[in-house]
Amino acid sequence: MLRSFSYVTDHAGFCGTIKNSPSDFVVTEIEAPEHTLRDTRAEWLQKTGEEVLEQSSPCLQPPKKLRMEPPGRCAEGCSGDEPSPSECGPSRAGGGCFPPPHKKQREDEPELKSGLEEAGILDCLLGKPMSELLNKFARDLKDAWDLENNADAVTREFPLGPVLDKKNRADLHSAVRQKFPFLVTVTKGNEMIVKGNADYRELCQLVTEKETSDFFKFLDAKLENSTFSFEPDGDKEHRKVVHHFINRRFGKLLETKSFSVTDVNDQPNMSIMVRFREKIWSRKRSAGGFQEKQDLYTAFTLQKENLETLEAIGCLAAELGVLPSDFSYTGIKDKKAITYQPMVVKKVTPERLKEIESKMEKRGVRIHNIHSACQHLRLGQLKGNHFDIVVRDLKHHSHDSSADLKERISEAMENVEVK
Repeated sequence: MLRSFSYVTDHAGFCGTIKNSPSDFVVTEIEAPEHTLRDTRAEWLQKTGEEVLEQSSPCLQPPKKLRMEPPGRCAEGCSGDEPSPSECGPSRAGGGCFPPPHKKQREDEPELKSGLEEAGILDCLLGKPMSELLNKFARDLKDAWDLENNADAVTREFPLGPVLDKKNRADLHSAVRQKFPFLVTVTKGNEMIVKGNADYRELCQLVTEKETSDFFKFLDAKLENSTFSFEPDGDKEHRKVVHHFINRRFGKLLETKSFSVTDVNDQPNMSIMVRFREKIWSRKRSAGGFQEKQDLYTAFTLQKENLETLEAIGCLAAELGVLPSDFSYTGIKDKKAITYQPMVVKKVTPERLKEIESKMEKRGVRIHNIHSACQHLRLGQLKGNHFDIVVRDLKHHSHDSSADLKERISEAMENVEVK
């Protein structure tokens, strides 16, 4: 006989039927220890505040954000802890009116690093030979830009090689662009590539190169609450062109406004001020500082009866006005059964989920243990399943009528427990 059709033990056993009704087959998911939720079937007792805090501790890690200060010096550690500029995604939320600028246009703006300081960081991150090659590439590119009709300058690239450590890549991105604002850095796989910044070149046609350089350093530094002001400009049409350029190229990240200022000759004039748009998340002050809103996740335990898992998710999604793909779970459960399994839904508050509890009960779906979560679930992220199975219509095997049926059942249970 094939092994797959062999009995686990050699005891006689008995016959019976299962799944006569969904209530005869109850499946309760056993969660992995680090993701254990509260037990739905044991009254769903709420845990103490301390336990809840422990369970939600991953939420306390701050999301990616605008820098509060410039990255640290190389002497303080080359890897650094700052997110890369590419990770500081643009905010889409608009801001209110700008505060009026002071007479001295840049007195409140961030103090950016000097070229020597950036050079030291590049030497540390790249090594002296590679740093010198990057310097030569930057000089040659600027020279090529000064030559008209030089199409080669647009396509020139310089490979920095693979940089496997994410923190080192973040520091390298920033160090290159702070020292050479006219360059951009991109990552292809784990390799970093440097090339000319077309936006820098275009802005140079509108304002002085010093203003352009300072603007791109401000843009790359992404210091929170910082602003940048262009030199006073009395030409309204020219200011309009500059406004249009910044809104076209960086409108999701920056916003601009013209203000009345006093120029170096103590004459009234106008200047364009730039600032980062307000964050997508709202910031709330707390005793521990700022807390920032992350992606919204709500965890719950789904109890379903005589429904496919995906069918139950479809019902919930339709009622909540979200997509089925916004739900995450660790596995599919039986249809002809009563099943209990943890789920997490994105973009839905616990309060909203509680509102639909009574409606879902009429469709064979119950929701228990609703609470906030920090992240979604992944398939296979469970320890196993506990089964409560009712076996009905018990009888001997056709070839076995000599023993009492209760003895056969006891014998079978003992053998299963041993195995």
